[in-house]
Amino acid sequence: MAVATGKIFDDQGWTLDDNTCAEPSLVRAVYEKEQLTVGDTDTGLFRFADWLPVSRMLEGSAPPVTYHSTELGAHLGLKNLYVTFSGYWPEKGAAMTTCSFKETEAYSVCGRIPEGERKVLVVASAGNTARAFAKVCSRNGIPLLLSVPEDNIDALWFEEPLGDCVKLISPRKGGDYFDAIHLGNLALGSPMFFAEGGCKNVARRDGMGTTVLSAVTHIGMIPDYYFQAIGSGTGAIAAWEANMRFIADGRFGQNKMKLIVSQNTPFLPMYEAWRAGSRDLLPYDGDRARRDAEEIIAKVLSNRKPPYGVTGGLYDALTDTGGDIDAVTNAELCEAAELFERLEGVDIHPAAAVATASLVRRAKAGGIEPDATVMLNITGGGEKRFKADHKARTGRDVWMLKPSAVFPLDADMQSVTAAVEELFAGL
Repeated sequence: MAVATGKIFDDQGWTLDDNTCAEPSLVRAVYEKEQLTVGDTDTGLFRFADWLPVSRMLEGSAPPVTYHSTELGAHLGLKNLYVTFSGYWPEKGAAMTTCSFKETEAYSVCGRIPEGERKVLVVASAGNTARAFAKVCSRNGIPLLLSVPEDNIDALWFEEPLGDCVKLISPRKGGDYFDAIHLGNLALGSPMFFAEGGCKNVARRDGMGTTVLSAVTHIGMIPDYYFQAIGSGTGAIAAWEANMRFIADGRFGQNKMKLIVSQNTPFLPMYEAWRAGSRDLLPYDGDRARRDAEEIIAKVLSNRKPPYGVTGGLYDALTDTGGDIDAVTNAELCEAAELFERLEGVDIHPAAAVATASLVRRAKAGGIEPDATVMLNITGGGEKRFKADHKARTGRDVWMLKPSAVFPLDADMQSVTAAVEELFAGL
């Protein structure tokens, strides 16, 4: 369905847009089952397959885990704080070995790809998304070209070496996520490759929306507040869409979660646009954006061109839910990460610490009612625990993926397509 027009049309297998729509608009999946039936736990993420646009179930997935937070909740004076955790935490049953909720989108997107597809999927990432797609594609034999900034490749660690079907290219040092997107787009000049689609891909959004499916089915109701850090805002859009599906389901109430999302200072394009009351992002010089991206600790939150103003995008989600955007400093992020690990018992990623810092600030300021039902989306965690367990189990450190090719920021399409075609010539 095109959000701008409400027009419903058939998916052609990899539909990313409604070409008949006169304005830029996201499309949404419309599922046959209006009420969600949650499957067996042994199906992993695909226990939510009723509301995933997949044609097959892949091996090795794990769902997000939701639990009632007593320690952090008590510290903040919140009686009904629920944490939805995506990562590695054996005691809670959390088994995402990339330690990131990006696994939810990777399994959903790859489950949408028809079996036997020989074209190469292209995914641009600031780090965590690439790690998740690399794991899923390697294990399932799906050809994948990753584009990740050279400055971010320390995020590309894995429990085991990847298959030859996965290759990495990078814009040279000094490039950011936007440069990685541009490089991936250059590779798409070759007919050997096809675009994953980012926020346009309904499988990506609905995969990320399983965090809300986990929370609502565990709590038994739609929460009042939803906290998450944002780089593109896609996860928050997905949460909003999942919320609307639950309202249509009818068994979990008619509540709309107030979306409270956050960015890491000084990289604040969506925060600044929202504070200015603007549907459009404000001008953001590329050199300044790269400098700001270097300063933030939560590197994965550095998307210069997010789906903010597009119809059905983050601006609409915030407006519809009465939501807001916070700006969180590096110092606040570090304090929140320490607080969460001390009270809850597991390390969390910087982006998740940004969301936690936003929650802490608002709770301490009295901005959340003590009896409100709050969902805190911890989008990544347990990395220190996983790496320690992996070393104890195998005697080895994690395996690192290195680029097969590094390109200047002004690389041209011809040189890029020639190089990436050569990378996959033997497949």
